[in-house]
Amino acid sequence: MPGTFRFSFGPWNIHEGADPFGPPVRPGMPFTQKLALYKKLGFDGVQLHDDDAVPNLNELSGAQIERSAAGLRRTLDDEGLVAEFVAPRLWEDPRTIDGGFTSNDENNRRYAIERSLKAIDIANVLGTKKIVLWPAREGTYIRESKDARLAVERILEAVNRMLAYDPEILILIEPKPNEPMDQAYLPTVGHAIGLAYLSDDPSRVGALIESAHAILAGLDPSDEMSYALAHKKLWSVHLNDQNGLKYDQDKSFGSVDLRRAFMQVWVLDRNGYGNNGEFVGMDVKAMRTQRAEEATQHLANSREIFLALLAVVRSLDTARIDQLIAQRNYEQLEIEIIRALMGR
Repeated sequence: MPGTFRFSFGPWNIHEGADPFGPPVRPGMPFTQKLALYKKLGFDGVQLHDDDAVPNLNELSGAQIERSAAGLRRTLDDEGLVAEFVAPRLWEDPRTIDGGFTSNDENNRRYAIERSLKAIDIANVLGTKKIVLWPAREGTYIRESKDARLAVERILEAVNRMLAYDPEILILIEPKPNEPMDQAYLPTVGHAIGLAYLSDDPSRVGALIESAHAILAGLDPSDEMSYALAHKKLWSVHLNDQNGLKYDQDKSFGSVDLRRAFMQVWVLDRNGYGNNGEFVGMDVKAMRTQRAEEATQHLANSREIFLALLAVVRSLDTARIDQLIAQRNYEQLEIEIIRALMGR
C-alpha cells in the first residue's frame, strides 16, 4: 500500500542564520508569524520543543504551564495546524552540561526527568501523544568520565519514568552519533530500538530518524528507516541532506545526493508510511547567505523535492523492476532508475 504524506517542520527551521563562527544575519521572526506561514508553505504539522510551546517553563507553575499551552492550542486550531510532537529541551540548561539523564550529578538527573514530565503535560494539552527524545548530551567527551553501562541504564530509567507517568504517550528516540558530544550512548536507530525492548512497555517506544544523523554515522538513511520499519517503530522522520561526514548541516532534502533522497522516498512510500498518521518532517536550515525575505525557501524546496521524487517512485514499472531483480540484472536496474531521475 502506498504511503500517505503530510508535512511538518519546527519553528527553529526559520532562523536568523547564526552559526558557531558568526552572529545572526537576518532579523528574528515572532513565533506566531512563523505559524502563519505553515499552510502557505504546504505544511500541516508543527514540531515543538517544550519551551517553544511554553516559553520560560522552568519559571512557571503547573497551572501556568497548562494555561500557556492551552493558548498555543487555540492558535494552532485557528491556523488549521496540529502539534506533531513535543520534545523536552534538555541540552541548553546549565544543569545539563554533563548530560541530562546521564549526568554524574543526581540533582541534575532529577531535573532532566522532571523537565521531561512537564513536556508530557504540554503534549497532552496540545493534543499529541508523541514525545521526542533527542539525547543530545547523553554521551561523553572522555570515556573514562562515565560508566557507559550505567549511562544506558539511567536513560532507560528516565524512559520508564515517562512511560509510567502517562500510559498513552509514545516516546520517539532520535539517535545521533556525535555533536554536541564526542560520543553518544544511543548513536543509531539500532541502539534506540534495543533500548525500546528493554523498557517497561516496548510497544510505546520507537524511533525518529533524521537523514543527516544517519549519514554522520556512516549509514544510509533509507536502510535505517527500513530497519525501524521492520520493527514497526518508525514513527517520524526528519528529512534533510548532508555533504559528507562533518557537522550536522541540515541542508535541504535532496540537495546533495538526489539518489540517496530518492531511496528514502522509495522506502517510505513502498512501506505505507504515513497511513497511521505519521508525518514527514523537514529539519532543514536556510543558508546563512539567504536574505530574510527568502528565508523559508528551503522548506518549500524540500517539500517540492520530496513530492517530485514521490512522482518518480510511483511512475516506475513495478513488474519491470521485479523482472530485472529476478534476472539479477542490477546494472540495467540501476540505469533505469537513473534515467527516471533524469526524466528520460
